[in-house]
Amino acid sequence: MFKSPRKAAGGAFLPEDFVVPTLVAGPDFQIRPITVHDVVKDYGAVIGSLHRLAGRFGPEWGWPDSEFTFEQALIDVAWLQKQGQLRRSFSYVVITPDGERQLGRIHVAPSDEPGADAVVVFWVRADEENSVLEKELETFVRQWVMTAWPFDKVRFPGRD
Repeated sequence: MFKSPRKAAGGAFLPEDFVVPTLVAGPDFQIRPITVHDVVKDYGAVIGSLHRLAGRFGPEWGWPDSEFTFEQALIDVAWLQKQGQLRRSFSYVVITPDGERQLGRIHVAPSDEPGADAVVVFWVRADEENSVLEKELETFVRQWVMTAWPFDKVRFPGRD
């Protein structure tokens, strides 16, 4: 999905002893690391939001392509999962509390700009655009990243 520059040898940008969050519950959603088991719901969320996402991330991130296929989604999601295992970047699905519907995604990665430790990108599906949920998620993510992660300065492209 995006380029993740490496700040340290081996690709890690976090202290070795940092425990990466694995499940976080917000008021109307849960956040957990993305896995290949999420590909069906993730693909539906991306395809249903294709124009919105391309408008937000297209030129800078090169994602999603206008001809985004299920096969490409599977490759992307597997890559995101592997990046998390290698501690290079971390991608999360935002799901309803019952886990039945994917509401969006959150990505935490090293920043490629001096003066920032990390870049955080998040989105909600098109049918949640400008909703109470999107506002709650933005407030939650900003606080979560500054309190649960070891960063001093974080960039939020498309939000700042």
